[in-house]
Amino acid sequence: MSSEYTVNAKARTDVGKGASRRLRRLASEVPAIIYGGDKAPQMISILHKDLVWFLEDEAFFSSVLTIDVDGNKESVVIKDLHRHPAKAQLLHADFLRVSADTKITLQVPLHFINEEGCHGVKMQGGSITHAMTELEVQCLPKDLPEFIEVDMLDLKTGDIVHISDLKLPAGVESTALILGEDHDSAVASVQAPRGGGSSDDDAEEDSEGESEES
Repeated sequence: MSSEYTVNAKARTDVGKGASRRLRRLASEVPAIIYGGDKAPQMISILHKDLVWFLEDEAFFSSVLTIDVDGNKESVVIKDLHRHPAKAQLLHADFLRVSADTKITLQVPLHFINEEGCHGVKMQGGSITHAMTELEVQCLPKDLPEFIEVDMLDLKTGDIVHISDLKLPAGVESTALILGEDHDSAVASVQAPRGGGSSDDDAEEDSEGESEES
């Protein structure tokens, strides 16, 4: 279950590029929009410092948020965020309305665990490569996870974790797998060390050598 966040916002009627620039420069606010559902899109603004503070928490991106617009509250998820290409400045945010009985599609971060203790790394000298850092899922808002764990503990060199190997929470589906097995992409893999040797291989060779000598 995702965390609870309440974002305070103000309705705005002055729209357009010029109005957005003035909003950012004079009021230190971020222009944004709420859309979706059976309501018309609503233009809003959020204090820049408030939004920056929320964005420091990874779970903010994969949570159902409460957005309070001048006292009127709605449930939303953040769908897009525009940043300045050169400055530490947020330019615009898009929020999508959600309802309890309608599935939503959202990117959820992947948390890779037990990497230091991974067999292929610790015993065979390999290295881990991440092919994905987040996974697009589909579920009801109540089932939306903050993150999905990828356990690397038992993987050996040459092993690959695919989307189908992930343990998704109840009610959560991978949008890729919904499309079929051909979309079962790699998530992570354990690469053999350069030269192809490994601690396990060396141990086996040493054991064989000792047997021959004896």
